[in-house]
Amino acid sequence: MSTHTNMNTSDIVLMADPRVAAVPVREGGERLLDVREDSSLLVDAREQAGPEAAFALLREGVVRRLERADTLLPDGLRLLFVEGYRPPSLQRAYFEEYVEQLRALHPHWPAEEIHAAASRYVSPPDIAPHSAGAAVDLTLADAEGRELDLGTRMNADPEESEGACYTAAGNISPEARAHREVLGAALTEVGLVNYPTEWWHWSYGDRYWALLSGAECALYGPREADRA
Repeated sequence: MSTHTNMNTSDIVLMADPRVAAVPVREGGERLLDVREDSSLLVDAREQAGPEAAFALLREGVVRRLERADTLLPDGLRLLFVEGYRPPSLQRAYFEEYVEQLRALHPHWPAEEIHAAASRYVSPPDIAPHSAGAAVDLTLADAEGRELDLGTRMNADPEESEGACYTAAGNISPEARAHREVLGAALTEVGLVNYPTEWWHWSYGDRYWALLSGAECALYGPREADRA
């Protein structure tokens, strides 16, 4: 773990935990929707790379839960969708890039420690919720679509943020803490689970969700998307 993290993370289940990979998947073939066309969600523009951009895809069951969560927020607040589906090849590239960063920072760490540390921030490709279309990176916005302060920029890694990217981090402002609690309450109410090293990452139906929620199996496994 990062030496800058100012909280006890020993009880956090990481994506690299063998229990996550051991969860069986019963893929039902549920379709991927484009949230820009097939939902009422507010979609951020930062990931857009053209009309066929894969980031906007998400399993239909996850989309409908997010729409319900949006209605549970206090007046004047909206969910701001940033990224959903991530092709397995892109997920692999992200993971390997972060592994190399950690190797450069910690040349004496063994391979298994590097792998576990990398999984704090990027899911291993074979179990990645994003590649199953089951995970979403999102935040809160006001009625005009302006992003609120949740303590760090989205996708801040543990080293950069001194651990403030962890959902329960103590080194953030009271306002940012309140915003995280509002976001978490709405998403938890509709059945999503958070990856606790990333306040912005929530999922439903994937292996990590199944382990944390006690489900017998995952509903969605990694897949290629026609539009990706």
